[in-house]
Amino acid sequence: MSSRALPFDPIARAAELWAERVGPAETMAAVTSIMRVQQIVQSAVDGALKPHGLTFARYEALVLLSFARKGSLPMRVMGERLQLHPTSVTNIVDRLEADDLVKRIPHPTDRRTTLVEITDAGRARREAATEAVTAVDFGLRGLTGKQTEQLTELLAKVRKAVGDFEN
Repeated sequence: MSSRALPFDPIARAAELWAERVGPAETMAAVTSIMRVQQIVQSAVDGALKPHGLTFARYEALVLLSFARKGSLPMRVMGERLQLHPTSVTNIVDRLEADDLVKRIPHPTDRRTTLVEITDAGRARREAATEAVTAVDFGLRGLTGKQTEQLTELLAKVRKAVGDFEN
């Protein structure tokens, strides 16, 4: 528990005041809660990954590559799957490559395409980093497994509504 813990829930109090002065507060309270939890999760994940020299974006890239059948993917596909702009993917790959965690290789049949391949060092770093983030439950504490599934399902509805995915 944080040493800064308040004796009341400030978001619940803000929702009460919002309801009194503005109107229905459910959406405001939900969004404010999501934003606060995002800060909590980000801090926990950053803290777990920092000793491994990774950011969450670089960690996600290593996980994605380790899930690929051949351990490599075209940069364009990485961007699509990570939902990142090509420039961001390039920056991530540049940093991972500088640390010898991935390498760029030419595509065997398409000269216009560059593949990114995870190295043995990248696999080892991903494994150690995964142990670290799972040890802190990715910062998402206080929920049962079923509640975590429900949360994921609810957030997927929001993501789908804005066009993150189709089915």
